[in-house]
Amino acid sequence: MLNKSDNYQLVCGLEIHAELKTKSKMFCGCKNDPFSASTPNIYTCPVCLGMPGGLPVANKKAIEWTIKLGLALGCKINLFSKFDRKHYFYPDLPKGYQISQYDLPFCYEGKIDTSFGPVRITRIHLEEDTGKLLHKKIDGQEVSLIDFNRSSVPLIEIVSEPDIKSGEMAKEYAKNLRAIIKYLDIADCDMDQGGMRLEANISLTTNPNKLPAYKVEVKNINSFRFVEQAIAFEMKRQQEILEAGETPAQETRGFNPNTGKTFSQRSKEDAADYRYFPDPDLPPFRFTQAQIEAWRSELPELPAAIVKRWQEKFGIEPRYAQVLFKSKTKAALLDELWTLAKEQAPKLANLLANKKIKLGKTALATWNDFQKANTTEQIDTSELEKVIAQVLASNAEAVTRYQGGQTQLLNFFLGQTMKALGKKVDVKQVLEHLSLALS
Repeated sequence: MLNKSDNYQLVCGLEIHAELKTKSKMFCGCKNDPFSASTPNIYTCPVCLGMPGGLPVANKKAIEWTIKLGLALGCKINLFSKFDRKHYFYPDLPKGYQISQYDLPFCYEGKIDTSFGPVRITRIHLEEDTGKLLHKKIDGQEVSLIDFNRSSVPLIEIVSEPDIKSGEMAKEYAKNLRAIIKYLDIADCDMDQGGMRLEANISLTTNPNKLPAYKVEVKNINSFRFVEQAIAFEMKRQQEILEAGETPAQETRGFNPNTGKTFSQRSKEDAADYRYFPDPDLPPFRFTQAQIEAWRSELPELPAAIVKRWQEKFGIEPRYAQVLFKSKTKAALLDELWTLAKEQAPKLANLLANKKIKLGKTALATWNDFQKANTTEQIDTSELEKVIAQVLASNAEAVTRYQGGQTQLLNFFLGQTMKALGKKVDVKQVLEHLSLALS
């Protein structure tokens, strides 16, 4: 549903950062493991500390993974690309600039589908992460310390078009993106530790065909629930300003999860403020179409395609399939399990998916465990048919809906029948008799 209040409609895009889990950092050979480091500043060198004479060398694997993500999201790939320097001054940025990408990102013009509609992706670029500020009290003094273990860790940024029309849509889009990144096994996306951060660009309009004259950016959100809350708060705050005949300030704001409110941090910069220019220490990149196609061929079958295939081949409802697998290994194991189940009864795979069964080391072991846990008692056919008739008579409206095309209700009838029988019986036998009675 669209978030509307009176005549105002949300205009929102997300910028999502995720740290890639390469073995080394983006522009040096230091270990890329900021969250497991035993002490601060142990994975550092002159390059990631921004010392004079430290020359960067680009991480080939990080570039390949970025392009593979772009291909997975249907992006076009720039065959010529480069790194740029983005200048700003902050204690966690030792060089005084960040190596990023400006006008020639590796990937552009992609898309992610949601149940609310598609969200277009403007670009995916690769950059280096900053250090981490730690605010502490030492000897009674408030101090800020810096841990540079995270400095120069490879960081992808996925920028969407302002297609997001509700907080729920923003949350689903971000979740779908995270699922794809994790499935490709290029990032852990640990939001609690900052391995994935969300930033929302939020404004309101009364004319959906024209972008507003302002934009408020809410930065460093570390939860899908919080991004939904931040958007809801900003809509209310901005509406009050607009109804007073004023324009919200174009600024960067933070989000306080304890209060559910955003707060002002600083005025929002324009691209000109960063003084972008090509990094003179890093040569530009040229890729061939054959190279891009080779990377495309290495992509696994993606979650959306798997859900669709499972639905068509095994009759598994998408609502069950989407929560079942988190990795390629698990998806392959489930494929074998559904095949075993389908050999027993056409609808059994969907029943297994609904139960969210605990997977063993192999599909066969999982199937055997399921069968042991569901050892059945013999039941007389006439008794079974009598119970099924009672269940269908008690749920006449559901029967009409089933016969009208809502075949997923078969699981409902199965559950009601098993409950009425009061004992474990052969699921295959019950499904067969239910299908006959409903035909």
